[in-house]
Amino acid sequence: MKRIAIIGGGISGLSAAYSIEEKRRSGTPVEYVLFESRLRLGGVLLTEEVDGCLVEAGADSFLTEKPWAAELCAKLGLADQLIGSNDAQRKTYILAKNKLVAMPDGLMFMVPTKIMPAIRSPLFSAKTKIRMAAEWFHPPRESSADETVAQFVERHYGREMVEMLADPLLSGVYGGQASELSLRAVLPRFADMEAKQGSLGRGMAFARKQAAAISSTTPPPAPRPLFTTLKGGMQQLISVLVASLDPGSIKTSVTVELLARELDRWTVSAGYHSDQFDGVILATPTYEAGLVLQGTDEALSRELREIQYSSSLTVALAYNDSVRRALPPGFGFLVPRSEGRRVLAATFVHNKFPHRAPADRALIRCFLGGSRDEPILQKGEHEVVKIVRDELEQILGPSLRAEPLFTRVYKWRSAMAQYSVGHLERIRRIEELRLKHPGLALAGNGYSGIGVPDCVRSGAEAASTILAAMGMWSAA
Repeated sequence: MKRIAIIGGGISGLSAAYSIEEKRRSGTPVEYVLFESRLRLGGVLLTEEVDGCLVEAGADSFLTEKPWAAELCAKLGLADQLIGSNDAQRKTYILAKNKLVAMPDGLMFMVPTKIMPAIRSPLFSAKTKIRMAAEWFHPPRESSADETVAQFVERHYGREMVEMLADPLLSGVYGGQASELSLRAVLPRFADMEAKQGSLGRGMAFARKQAAAISSTTPPPAPRPLFTTLKGGMQQLISVLVASLDPGSIKTSVTVELLARELDRWTVSAGYHSDQFDGVILATPTYEAGLVLQGTDEALSRELREIQYSSSLTVALAYNDSVRRALPPGFGFLVPRSEGRRVLAATFVHNKFPHRAPADRALIRCFLGGSRDEPILQKGEHEVVKIVRDELEQILGPSLRAEPLFTRVYKWRSAMAQYSVGHLERIRRIEELRLKHPGLALAGNGYSGIGVPDCVRSGAEAASTILAAMGMWSAA
């Protein structure tokens, strides 16, 4: 009987455990133990029901185009619980000079695919609009060197596009800055477009033309929502996933402090207790993985610990129907750093997804923190709520002076990996070093994707790596 240790009980570790559990139930002679330092499993996926509202503490959904989370839900019998975002109401605003300005039609992430709506938009200066039009004539350019997203976007569209769109969008996803994040790690599709098409606008148009050519010969599929979640919140995925595992194989409130390779087995030490395993999956943040590997491989430990993380803070506020009616339509707004606010973004949850709030309630979720505002994590909940309420009133108007029906504050310290310039090269070095240690696999958001689907894929791939090394997983 082969034994595998899984260290970390977030979505990556749970996905790894589920893959091994499937093999165990099918008769494969393997068992596993999942170690989680906290009492609760699920990491940043946590949903609370408060006064008839579903409040997401962490990630509220996942990108529909990435299939791995939806596939896991289907395996768990949750396919009928998946719901999409209300894209008919999808409108996002940018705060510009303390006014909410709708992002123009045809803007795909930060690329204008329709020139006229961008030209008419009050969001951009005349200089930036000229740059947008000229960008369609950029020649192909291929570079072997990595660069920041800010450098790339500024080369195509100018500095204003970095400040008004690239930075706010990336701070919402990564909690980082466009001036620090790696283009090739964060937006590899854009690097590929520049190499092949030159212009990002032309590249997007070319992709649409290809899609149209395919759909002309086959019936076009129904449009899919941009985001997908579960009717009962993201906690629903965690609850069903945990229930599918062997309860005797889960150890919570247990901190693994050291890993040691002895002959052909791994010794996992947690406090005064040690146990031996044939394989280990490290599904923790990379800085924690680096610490437990210090005694095994200093070079690997150092590479893992050099990946930086940022912290985030989410604040949920519920209001009555008068506030709901006063709010602008759409999904919410983003705040450029130049506006001098601590709120980075806000989501009108009652508009974004069904089943999140009663019809007479407004549910707003605000995001703070990130790499530029770590100090916000040191403030108490009352002070954080006051900051958020003051800024919401200044941005959305006097209706937000109303007393919230309830508030919730969630702090996530060092939770979001930062893919800085050179990240892909570091990941290659990490993989070369990992291969020197048979029976070791790595999973989590620090490697090749920070979203829920990427973490699900990461955990499943780590499990298949370990099982394949044991001769228990066919490549087919």
